[in-house]
Order: sequence, then structure tokens, then C-alpha cells
Amino acid sequence: MDLENNNIENIDFGVRERKVTVPTVAIVGRPNVGKSSLFNAIIGRRLAIVHESSGVTRDRIVAPAMWHDKYFQLVDTGGLGVIAGQEKGVDMWDRNIATQVEAAIAGADVLIMVVNVQEGLVVLDSEVALRLRECGKKVIIAANKVDDPRHEQMMLDFNKLGFQDMFPISCLHRLGIDALLRKVLADVPRTHDMPEKAEPFRLVAVGRPNVGKSSLINRLLGEDRVMVSDVAGTTRDAVDVDFELEFKGEKLAACLIDTAGLRRKGKIDSAVEHYSTMRAQDAVSRSNVVLFLVESSKNGVTAQDRHIASMIENSGKACIIVANKWDICEERDQKTVLDEIRYTLPGMNYAPVVFVCAKTGNGFDKMMDMIAEIIEQSKVQIPTSLINKVVEDAVAHYSPPVVGISPLKIYYTTMISNTPPTFLMFVNYTNLCADNYLTYLTNYFRDSFGFVGQPLVIRLRERPKTIVSKRTLIKASTREDGGGDAIPQVKKKGTKGMKARRKMERMSRFDKKRRKK
Repeated sequence: MDLENNNIENIDFGVRERKVTVPTVAIVGRPNVGKSSLFNAIIGRRLAIVHESSGVTRDRIVAPAMWHDKYFQLVDTGGLGVIAGQEKGVDMWDRNIATQVEAAIAGADVLIMVVNVQEGLVVLDSEVALRLRECGKKVIIAANKVDDPRHEQMMLDFNKLGFQDMFPISCLHRLGIDALLRKVLADVPRTHDMPEKAEPFRLVAVGRPNVGKSSLINRLLGEDRVMVSDVAGTTRDAVDVDFELEFKGEKLAACLIDTAGLRRKGKIDSAVEHYSTMRAQDAVSRSNVVLFLVESSKNGVTAQDRHIASMIENSGKACIIVANKWDICEERDQKTVLDEIRYTLPGMNYAPVVFVCAKTGNGFDKMMDMIAEIIEQSKVQIPTSLINKVVEDAVAHYSPPVVGISPLKIYYTTMISNTPPTFLMFVNYTNLCADNYLTYLTNYFRDSFGFVGQPLVIRLRERPKTIVSKRTLIKASTREDGGGDAIPQVKKKGTKGMKARRKMERMSRFDKKRRKK
């Protein structure tokens, strides 16, 4: 796909990008000056990938931040490595990074320009400064890598850039960042509490490289928010994009997460790709619904798709299998592809399959309907009485197999969670439940309650025995070591507990009289 002509039509799928009202601070600069290091230092966690090689950051990364009761939004951008008017030696990454940076500058209230003191003033620094002066916004220079007081003398060269405010910092040693933020946020009012904001509903797109994850994100948002190309490995960071999802006539706060393509461990040949994989796995763990993209091509589902499916299954997250690129598979019918997916990914039989084309938007309505259905199911709480009626029907239809010498007894079942649907089943002994019978109960619950797209979990727990049986009482009262005085303690539980207690006392007195005679 040609990056320069990758214009997305503004098609409405019930998705609107959420407008942020808090102040926005964007970090810009030439490549490899420490922008991502400063970004991570301010937000207090390693969100952006940091590496010594240049050009690691490509898409703009956004995260909320708080400093001295001042709440703001921080944006990390890729390095501007192109001089205005330069045509030779400019690759597609430089062009698209420049587009992402321009979008960040346009949406920012304050700009932090990062420079490298140890390398001094270079031509690209002057080019970045020229672009920032043209935007007419507040610009503050962060002179990075001032690890020694002697380095501050080297900052004088950057006065030529024409900006009044300049602060020496060291992202490595966390020096000077407070003074920098004090100036950056001078006009931002204090907020004693973080703004109350509902936890967004998170959708994450995962899959192997070049299956169309970024195209899917852009199509949903209706804009070129993340880079798209035919080159595998275009996306590196996990890019979060806040938006609003229309659900039942209301706007639901949501977040779309684009991730890097997941390759086999043996194919990962760089530290950057290793960090990208870690970011993708973390995005799955904090998501509500996983959009698992596979190709509808003749190559079908691969071994790497099975590995990704196993990761999603172990995460316990709701999932929708998105068979992308359906437009280029004219020689295959959907039933053949569906049977192949079900055969290759048996552990994902709970996930519905939708056929889409991210390039044209075909099939997106059905995918959005599936997302809405999963949202609806995540709010359902099934009554315990109905659950136990389903358990009775399941046992009547297929009784538990005998494991060892004792049969499994199910006393009652209740629902303890709905994300994912989790049921707690009280039984006599957990080791008496065969694995195939637990699978049978899981599938029976899914068919009975109509859960779609969510893994269903049944947990077994042994119910403690509170009433001592008659046989236990007789054995305890006739023991030779202790006689009638060695009576087991019985937990009182209503009338039955009192009757058992009186019965033990009568047996104890009778046993003492018999021994005296």
C-alpha cells in the first residue's frame, strides 16, 4: 500500500475520537536526542520504547500525566530527520514520521523541543526550531544529557535557535525535570484531584505482522492515526487512542490499542522487536476485548496464529477473530475458511469469526455488533436459582463419570464474576470431577446462557462438612483412649446442631454408667 496515498474515507461506524479538554504537551526534536526517555521519565513508567538506535518511535504515543496537582496529556513523537525541500535520501519512514509530528504539533498547547548537549547544535536542530517558530505556540528547550555541570557551558550554542526558555536536564539521572515542568505547566491550573473519568472500554488489535491491524484501527477512527505499509514491523509501540463508542444511544468512553506484529521467538532478531512484543502482550492483559486478526488468504492460519491464540486464551479475555483481507480471496468461500479456522484454533471455539476488509470497511458493521453484544454480556448477572436449574438439567442429561470409588456430587453453583463469566461450583471432592466432564459442563453453560466471544470458567470448591455423622459419633464415644470424654466438637448450626450436641451428651452419660457397672 502506498503510504503517501493512504487516505481513509470518513465512514461512520459508530466510532468517534474522544476530544480531550486537558492541556496537551508534545515532545519533539530530531532523532535520537532522548524524547522517549523524557516521556517515560515524566509519566513515571516505561511506556515508550527506548533504544540507542535512531528512528525507534514512529507513531505518536499519548499518555496522561500528573505533576504537583497539575493534570495534563503528554505526547511522544518520532524524530524529525528531514530538511525542508529535501528529496534525495528521504525514505517513507521519514515522510510519515514528519506527518505524525505535524499532527502532534497542531494539537499541542505547549511544545518541548529536546536537544542533545553533548552532540551540540546541528542542522536538523535548526530545521526543527524553524518549524516550531512557524506554529506560533509556546516552545521550551530541554537540553538533554547534561550529566555533568561542565556540560552546561555547551548549552550556549542553542541560544541561536531563538527561544527564550532553555533548561538543562538529564533523563538518565532524572535531573532538571522538575524545573522544566514548572515552566511548561506555569499556566496550567492546579487540580487537587485527578479528573474523574470512567475506565475506558479497551479494544486491542493483535496478530502476526502485516495482517492489517493498523489499517483496521485507521478505518475505525476514520483517519490516518497510525502508520500503515506493506512492510512487516511498521508498528513498534503499543499505541493507545481514546475515542467514543456509541452503544445503546449513549457514548461509551473507549480506547483502541494498536500493537506490533507478533513473530515467533526464533524470528525476533533485535531488542526493539523484543520490547514491541512485550508491549503487545501487556496491551492484551489490560484490554476488555481482543480483536485477533488473521488472513483470509490461501495460506490460511499459520503456526504463529496458533501461538497467538494460545496467548489470548491464557489471558482469559473476550475475543473476536477478524478474518481480514477477504476482498483478495475470491476463489474461497467463507464456510471453507471458517472450517479451517475452527480446525486450526480449537481452543478459540468461543470466539466468533467475522470476515472484513479493512481497506474498504466491508464487514465492519457485523464486527461492531459483536463488540456491542460482548459489552452487553459483560453486565449480565445470572441468578443462582437459574444456574442450579441448568446444573440439574446438565447432570440429568449426562451424569458424572465415577472417578475411583466415589461419584461426584454437585451441591450448588453461583456466578462470581462476569468478565469473563466465572462460576463457583461447590462439590463433595474436586478430584472426582473428570476433565472431560468439566468441559461438558462448560459447553452446556455456554449453550444455555448464550455467551458469545467470552471464555467461560468453572471453578470447583469442596464444601466443608459442618455436621458430624452418626457413625463418627459412635466411634468417638467408644474409643478406648479417652472413652466418652473424647467427644468431637460439632459446629452449632441451627436446630440440627443442637440436636446433635444433645445426642452426644446422652451417649456420653450412658457410656459412663455402662463402664461403672
